[in-house]
Amino acid sequence: MYLEHFKLNTLPFTLTPNTGFYCNLPGHQAALNVLLVSLRAGEGFIKITGEVGSGKTLLCRLLLEKLDPEFVTAYIPNPDLTPSGLRSAVALELGITPPLPADQHRLLTIISEKLITLHKQNKRTVLLIDEAQTLSFESLEAIRLLTNLETETTKLLQVVLFGQPELDTKIKKTDLRQLQQRITFSYYLPQLSREELEAYLCHRLTMAGYTMGTPFTKKALHLIHTKSRGIPRLINILAHKSMMASFGKNETKVDRRSVITAIKDTDSVKNVLVYNKKLIWFSLSTFMMILGILFVVR
Repeated sequence: MYLEHFKLNTLPFTLTPNTGFYCNLPGHQAALNVLLVSLRAGEGFIKITGEVGSGKTLLCRLLLEKLDPEFVTAYIPNPDLTPSGLRSAVALELGITPPLPADQHRLLTIISEKLITLHKQNKRTVLLIDEAQTLSFESLEAIRLLTNLETETTKLLQVVLFGQPELDTKIKKTDLRQLQQRITFSYYLPQLSREELEAYLCHRLTMAGYTMGTPFTKKALHLIHTKSRGIPRLINILAHKSMMASFGKNETKVDRRSVITAIKDTDSVKNVLVYNKKLIWFSLSTFMMILGILFVVR
């Protein structure tokens, strides 16, 4: 691999969400602030949405690390479950063994008792659900009913939903209007700007042991930003493959040609339009010339 070639200690652009590589960019930091402030304020429902690969899972894991000790968390990464399966998963996360045979009324009672016990111990319970767009209407309603558990002043269960934009579409359906009304804070993770992309790449390279700023040329950075649309996962893929291409050519700089090689090997970015200023100018000039000819002919 290219570790020794670029004098790195570890691979800088792996796809596994690693909080050790977290880059404190404005959009993601704002999302983290929304989560921490709203949870500490006792809000019942919070929603974080973003495109595929925008960093939702990383943000979820970072939140788990940043929450105060008073918070007890139940984390469900794959919620494509029936309502009963979802309740069982929540119970297991809270250290409860679901009753056998499966008795949903009894299970809900046990969960309620557990939440009350935690509240008496001055603990707050937070349910974190990743990939929440896969939840069925029935499962979303089951989650809403779980949040009905409360004292006179406090919600016994707070919920954070992390999902793709399809989650917003699903929640806006008439059948889920009660859930929509309970979501007190929402945040959409934005794509990275061109400047943020450069800061992101430099940060990850530095964390991996690189000491010379960035090996990427300005044109390479521009092309990565255009093709990735500022989505961190696609940025990582293109950056990794571009460095491999430069390593293969025994070059210490990652130029536009290396990025083009990476693009050709990445199906998810091949069809993203790249604007060429010279081509646009030529096309406009040709169009105006044709209009002029037509005007003279008429």
